Amino acid sequence: MELVKNLSIGILGAGFMVLATVAQAQAVTLTYDSSIGTPGFGFGQLFVPQGITVDGSGNILVSNGRGLNPDGTFNPNIGNKVEIFNPQGNYIGAIGEGGTGPGQFDEPSALEIDPQTGNLYVGDVFNNRVNIYNPQGKFIKSFGQFGGLIPGRAFFGPSGVTFDKAGNVYIGDFSGDKINKYTKDGELIGSIGTSGTKPGQFQGPAGLRISPVSGNFYVSDQFNNRVQVLDPQGNPLFTFGKQGSGDGEFNQPIGLEVDEFDNIYVADSINSRIQVFDKNGNFLTAYGNAAAATAPQLGEPPFGNPLNLTPGTFNWTGGTSYKNGKLYVGDFFQGRVQVLNVEGRKQVPEPSPALGFALLGLGAVTVTLQKRRQQKPVFSLEKELQKQC
Repeated sequence: MELVKNLSIGILGAGFMVLATVAQAQAVTLTYDSSIGTPGFGFGQLFVPQGITVDGSGNILVSNGRGLNPDGTFNPNIGNKVEIFNPQGNYIGAIGEGGTGPGQFDEPSALEIDPQTGNLYVGDVFNNRVNIYNPQGKFIKSFGQFGGLIPGRAFFGPSGVTFDKAGNVYIGDFSGDKINKYTKDGELIGSIGTSGTKPGQFQGPAGLRISPVSGNFYVSDQFNNRVQVLDPQGNPLFTFGKQGSGDGEFNQPIGLEVDEFDNIYVADSINSRIQVFDKNGNFLTAYGNAAAATAPQLGEPPFGNPLNLTPGTFNWTGGTSYKNGKLYVGDFFQGRVQVLNVEGRKQVPEPSPALGFALLGLGAVTVTLQKRRQQKPVFSLEKELQKQC
């Protein structure tokens, strides 16, 4: 079981020692673990994986791309499903199918599981809605209406999905340049942001997460090439990043995750890497190498040519998910999800204002260990899917 250390560090001075509580900051290292899926159009194969989430049993759910005929018309029989893999990466089934009817998809995008009910919420781009499925993968209902295609933007409609502790669901309106707030039943009750470049304004809000620690919003602001941080009421706090390829710079960031220590993981899409920042937006590390192949053009097969499936090589990074010390990253134009270990954490002292008591004599360091509660599984599909397959 994972442990969180609460440190009390003794500081010797003038014949006595003052004890100060020290918070635990993190320095993160990413290493390759495995890959899920292979490039292609068959069972267990992926193309343009836009959304990823992990259920309470460790199954990995991936939004699979939009199928097209050679003339560019929609082909509902290719992709257009949420593909499901077990914790070992083996394909075990799918949710949904291509089409325009109830529970069908015309390009599934971001997806997330409601931690209270176990229901799955999936963006449905060209059908301009969000679909909800129960923990057994059965369709419940659709809701929402989102902005349409904007010239110069290849993507539109519902983008990031996240939940607050009260059970409300927040969904990015990518072309509407705002974040919509809904009840879990899909009733619109508010929105955050407008279109623009100022703090609190967006140009393509893509990745969206609420910090499990502070409740702050973290948003990858794709065409502004930055990450915005807003308070729980949606007021802007600060931004970080600018266009470029150096440390802390972005070329259209998409997926975004926040871990239990408020470390921030950003899929820096066209730079084909993941960048990691602390809670204040300070750069920590980067992971990933760009494949030699460029991204495919519209009308071409959705894969780079040639493919380079070397671990750690990406042809654009896209959808992301963080779960139990692992980061799942969509390798957009190479038809797979790369799984990364989040490790190498070390303590960086950050003394708090809380002061302890004075002691005579030599200083000492006291370490206490406190167990973290493990999250209960809320969404398990494997048994049900095995019955259906």
